Formats: sequence, structure tokens, C-alpha cells
Amino acid sequence: MTDSVLYEAPGPRARRRARYASVVTALVLLAGLTWALYRFATKGEFAYDKWGALVDPTNENFTALWTLLGGGLVNTLMAAGWSILFSLVIGTLLALTRITAAAWYRWAVVGVIELLRGTPVVVLIFFSAQALPALGLDISLMWALVVGLTAYNCVIIAEIVRAGIAALPSGQSEAAYAVGMRRHQVMFSVLLPQAFRAMLPALISQLVVVLKDTSLGFTISYPEFVQRGEIAIENLGNQIQVYLVVAVVFILINYTLSRVAVHTERALSRGSKSSAAAREPESAAATGD
Repeated sequence: MTDSVLYEAPGPRARRRARYASVVTALVLLAGLTWALYRFATKGEFAYDKWGALVDPTNENFTALWTLLGGGLVNTLMAAGWSILFSLVIGTLLALTRITAAAWYRWAVVGVIELLRGTPVVVLIFFSAQALPALGLDISLMWALVVGLTAYNCVIIAEIVRAGIAALPSGQSEAAYAVGMRRHQVMFSVLLPQAFRAMLPALISQLVVVLKDTSLGFTISYPEFVQRGEIAIENLGNQIQVYLVVAVVFILINYTLSRVAVHTERALSRGSKSSAAAREPESAAATGD
């Protein structure tokens, strides 16, 4: 008997083949990394003049370089923060509207979602930066980037939230209606919190995408982190080193975001288990068991 309903537990031969495959994969990756490091060494990519401005505070370019990159990182975080906030709020409202809308105008909500979801995000950013000022809306480059990112990602989040609500058992809403809750109470007190908890991994993945998509701000000359990195490369000529630092910073930010999501998910799970444990004695007392 197995513990999983999705697949059979691997036997001794399957586990042995998996170990062999893991060892071979690790050796291939190690060989690739060794080859890359060797090529970088032979081309002088580890030389001081390539790394000094990035890692040595006594280097004459260190302060100016990190001031430049730091300003870009602040701009990236500002654009990402506003985009994430607006995407979550507008996406949730779109999901609720699509679920609760009357049939005669639900097609309009679905049409907006499909239109924005099918349009490339870079096109939406260009539209925000070029078309909105032509229509009389004088917005800065940061808000143009925020509008473009929000327009694309809010519909993705809307679909994630809608899928989370649709995946809940119908008994959840039926039990809430049975105890006298109104429709908006059922939605905001019962269904929506459970949908967010269930879809938290997918939501966090989409928020990471929002953060990474801020690098598209260079297409409208918004001075974000990657665009500032390119300016540094033009002056210092250390392309691999700067892009490596940019990648590491993005990885650290996204990893931090993922850990916050894991912590939040565990806190919510502990909270719901505590609530359920607290309700059990009350139910038992009410039924006299």
C-alpha cells in the first residue's frame, strides 16, 4: 500500500536508478561549471580591474558605481511595490466581479480579462508610456511602468483568485448561508480567505514575475536596476561582472519574498488549526457529547 494516490512509491531498482541519474546530473553540472570558470579565467574575467569597482571600497569607482546601482534598485522596488499592490487589489476585485456579476454583463468582464491577458506586457508598458500622455494623462515614467505591469498582472491574479474560490467545496458556502450569513459575508469572511491561503504559492510566483518584469522599464528609459547596470557597463566595460551582481540581487530579493510567503502560509495554517481546535469543544458542549 502506498501513501500517495497520484503515483506508486518507487521500489529498490527505481530508487537506485534515481541515485545514478542524480550523480550523473551532478557530474555534468560540475563539469559545465568548471569549464565556464576555466574560460572566464583564461579571458581575464577574474582580474581586479573587472571586479575592483564592485567589491573594493578603496577603488575610485566603488562609491559612484554603487550609488548608481542603489538608485536603480530603489526605483525598481518602488515600481514593483506599487505594481504588486495595485495588481492584488484590482485582480481581487476583477475576480469577485467575474464571480458575482450578472450574466448579461459578465461577458464584458471576461472580455477585459482576456484582452489584457493576451497582450504582451511590453506592449502594455509602451501603451502606457506613449498613448496615455497623448490622451492627456501626463504621467511619469515610473507610473507608466506601474500602469503597464498592473494592467497585465491584475488579470493573471484575478484568474488565480477565481480558480481558488472555484476549487473550494460547495459545502463551505452552503454552511455559511445556513448559519445566516449574507452573500458578501460569505465571500469576504469564508471563501476569499480560504482561496488566498490555497493559492498563496501561485500568487507569490506571480508577484515574483512582477518584480522581474520591472526590468522591462528600460524599454521606456525608466532608470531601474538593470538600466542603471547598463550605464555602468558602458563606462567600466565589465559586462559579465555587473550582470552577475544584478542577477544575485534579484535572486536574493525573490528568495526573501518566497520565504515571507512560506512563513505567512505556515502562520495562516497554524491559525486555522487553532480556530478549529477551539471550535471542537464548543461544538461538543453544544451537542452534549
